[in-house]
Amino acid sequence: MEPEISAFDAAIDAHDEALQARKLDIWVGAEPTFTNRQSHSAEWLTDALGKSKQKYALRILQRLAQNNPHALILRTLGRQYAEEQRPRWNLGLYQLRSGEVLATGLPEEPLISTKTNSADALEQFWQQLISVLDSEGWHAKGFQLDAPMGMRILFRIDEESFRADAELDPRLARTSPHLDCIPLKGAQDELAEEGLYMVSLGYTELQQGEPDQACIEIPAFTDVLQFTRFLKCVALAAQKADLLTLSWKGFSPPVDETIAWTTLTPDPAVLEINAAPAPDARQFLQFSRELFKLTSKEQLSPYRLQYNGQISDSGGGGQFTLGGPDPQRSPFFNQPQLTSRLIRYLNHHPALSYWFAPLYVGSSSQSPRADENVRESFSELALAQYQLARIEQPEAEFIWRSLSPFLVDTSGNAHRSELNIEKLWNPYLPQRGCLGLVEFRAFRMSPDAETMTSIAVLLRAIAAMLTDLDVKPDLIDWGSQLHDRFALPFYLREDLQQVFEELEQAGLGPGTPIIERLSDQSYRYIGYTDFADCRLEVSQALEFWPLLGDAATQGGGSRLVDASTSRLQVTLHFTSTSQNDNPGEWTLLAGSYRVPMRQENHEKGIILVAGLRYRSFVPWSGLHPGITAQGPIVLTLIPPGAQKCIRVSLHEWQPQQLPYAGLPESLEEAQNRAAERFVVEQLDVSDIPEAFDPPAQALTGYCLDLRRC
Repeated sequence: MEPEISAFDAAIDAHDEALQARKLDIWVGAEPTFTNRQSHSAEWLTDALGKSKQKYALRILQRLAQNNPHALILRTLGRQYAEEQRPRWNLGLYQLRSGEVLATGLPEEPLISTKTNSADALEQFWQQLISVLDSEGWHAKGFQLDAPMGMRILFRIDEESFRADAELDPRLARTSPHLDCIPLKGAQDELAEEGLYMVSLGYTELQQGEPDQACIEIPAFTDVLQFTRFLKCVALAAQKADLLTLSWKGFSPPVDETIAWTTLTPDPAVLEINAAPAPDARQFLQFSRELFKLTSKEQLSPYRLQYNGQISDSGGGGQFTLGGPDPQRSPFFNQPQLTSRLIRYLNHHPALSYWFAPLYVGSSSQSPRADENVRESFSELALAQYQLARIEQPEAEFIWRSLSPFLVDTSGNAHRSELNIEKLWNPYLPQRGCLGLVEFRAFRMSPDAETMTSIAVLLRAIAAMLTDLDVKPDLIDWGSQLHDRFALPFYLREDLQQVFEELEQAGLGPGTPIIERLSDQSYRYIGYTDFADCRLEVSQALEFWPLLGDAATQGGGSRLVDASTSRLQVTLHFTSTSQNDNPGEWTLLAGSYRVPMRQENHEKGIILVAGLRYRSFVPWSGLHPGITAQGPIVLTLIPPGAQKCIRVSLHEWQPQQLPYAGLPESLEEAQNRAAERFVVEQLDVSDIPEAFDPPAQALTGYCLDLRRC
């Protein structure tokens, strides 16, 4: 008897069936990030590289390889930023999606093997590989250099022969690409571009302090069939030479719909996993569950616990990508207007930009919206979409050229955009610019596999809906409401509910179990108290921190912003229907100022909502040197005609101002620390000092800014 499937898993399968019924191929990938939340070292707080991160990655890769015995471990070129001297490491798992063996008889990976090679096995392998490649018709020549990885083989895959002077080419003496700077135009194998493939063999250290291992460095193959054919040559040569173990490094391997290629790479404060795109949500969920289980065993976490109990994500975000089985079958090319429709849909629904976003949002964040760019750019975007819509079947490059200038941040950085189309069809991004992919960047790291898969389902469903329907035919200019109204979780939740309703009307509703996960925002919750048939609830709202200085002078992976402003959402829920008759007679004070509250309809009745902005600390470098820290925020709730009232003090730190012993050990301890900072006391109304209306300059449509009082 098969085990009963959970309601969540059933919703995942129903989503896949809905897309299959529409004959839609929408593949989804993700970039989850994990951190060592107990570590105080720079590599887990600010830096990309450090002493331990690669060891964590190797152990996770080892576990993944053990679960996928037919996969090949590759150490390929990672990213490199301007201030870095060489590429970062990049550890990958390369396998056939069918689960079949890439090549029978490949030497084992030293990372997971207990075998050892004989002293002359690698040189014998070098000679045998020359012979095997040549017998395949690949015109192989061997030569040796007095240098690391000095046993080399040059071969051609095409029918042509070597030029007479081929051995004199100075590029044959090149060093490992792992040791060289990556050019601005990207990592390129000039020899391979000319049909000359060079393999280097030698010994290399896989982990610090371990003996060197036999290693092969591969060129930049461009075709999966060529690469798998090469692997079979390696397997045959290794068997003839009795080479038992071999590690692999070099250029990134070719990938198509038959290959699953997952990589682990360092990023500031986190270990980033670039998961192989999944053709459906079921496979996405299966891998996500495996990944979260393995990282948990290594005590890496998708979240951080701050000293005061505040919960944040890992610090590296959790982006998603949508595409197709291959670039030519990308949904963004099968439906050429899909990208434009998606831009408009995100524009209409700020919840998709902010509800799932990391702590920092806004125009200078990692994922600014198109309407957070300069005004001139946003006004031209509508014209670009109009021109694109006039062409019935626009070419892939035309789509990219039409829309890419508008999907950038204010400095023109195309990578920092809520909707990143760098890899859609960009001829100026070597090797990875024309993949038919769209990346969604406005997502913090998910706390678990089920939440991450729920977001994947949401994005696939939206893309599927927009394939058939132009739901939002025009852009909307939100003006100041974008950073005022939609800073508050209440309005974001309302907007997200509209998204669910539109999907349901299109026959693509994600289902209750998935909606419940997507709607959860418990990490924003600060505290509540009940008094006189009213519940006062406080949640963390969004804040749009300004950049300090201009973006052009702040290179690298991070930028200096003034994060000293905080925003809260205060809501009043009435638990008695009689109180709904006079909600405006209740008084809420922030300090000595009356807080104007907006009356809104809620599923449980009338609700009053207000936002509060204040300076939570004084930064070492920031704006407004004349404004001091304004915490704790003191809220006083006074019922109409009552003799008693309550006062809530919201502390940034321990109320006693004592130091914490260390970071919280668990979520429960973090929640206890947060609860201690939410202090409630009951007072006589007669003891409340005189209240004042706030000055007009401190008020917006949805918020009271205490910095202006």
